[in-house]
Amino acid sequence: MEYRTQAAHALPLKAFGLAVSLLIPLTATAETTLERVTAEDSIRVAVANEQPYGYIDSDGNLTGEAPTVAREILRRIDPDIRMEGKAMDWSRLIPSVQDGEVDVIAAGMFITPARCREVAFTDPTYVVGESFLVDSGNPEEITDYHSISNNPDAKVALVAGTVEYNYAMHAGIPAERAILYRDFTRAVDALEADKVDAVGLTSLTARSLARRVGDGRFEATPQFYPVIHGEEQKGYGAFAFRKGDEAIVEAFNREIDEFVGTDEHWAMVEEFGFAPDMEPDMTAEELCKSDA
Repeated sequence: MEYRTQAAHALPLKAFGLAVSLLIPLTATAETTLERVTAEDSIRVAVANEQPYGYIDSDGNLTGEAPTVAREILRRIDPDIRMEGKAMDWSRLIPSVQDGEVDVIAAGMFITPARCREVAFTDPTYVVGESFLVDSGNPEEITDYHSISNNPDAKVALVAGTVEYNYAMHAGIPAERAILYRDFTRAVDALEADKVDAVGLTSLTARSLARRVGDGRFEATPQFYPVIHGEEQKGYGAFAFRKGDEAIVEAFNREIDEFVGTDEHWAMVEEFGFAPDMEPDMTAEELCKSDA
């Protein structure tokens, strides 16, 4: 008995159609976020409306440190890409990028090992520490919480519920010289009324307040990092993408490596309170593996 192989062109059309249908999904799913974004010239960006990190201003503009840096990075990748901003609660940021509602989180999100298990971080664009709002000239020579603890005449205003209270307690500042206030306005009012010598804040907040209040009466001290149990307390902010979005993360990292830390970069984000002493000194890979 002779067996013959059926010619390819003689395959039933139904079988041919099935073969084609099996190939189409493979082609469609192969498109990466970077390819789609560059093809559509649009990227969906999530912010938490938190100044100065990422927010939509009163005129409807997407702004803040993270969107501003992202805009420059995207310009370098493809100058036609436009950002479409979406503000949401902080708790929705990670789920929104995981489920595909947005492409990237540009909210200054700190890199932590726990978050690294949920999203893919770029390398950080800044590291933030602490500072004090003080009278211009810093007459009490306040530099950190220990400088207040060691000066029996120095008093610091702290906002209830903030980490600054923990820093003051770890430095051994007695309660009568570490005075709690309900909000930032009351704490700054206490400084203005000479009831305290400093207000404990993050460096970003201190710089922002120094610019906005006091007519030059106040200044922000240089940034520092409190040490607790032998570890510096630092916050590293970065962009976050979906797990598996390696191509666009790598593209962002190439530009971050070239751009972040340059004079052009710091001039671009100066209006949001960011300065050269906030240049990051760790990568996302290092931060994802540590508790820094």
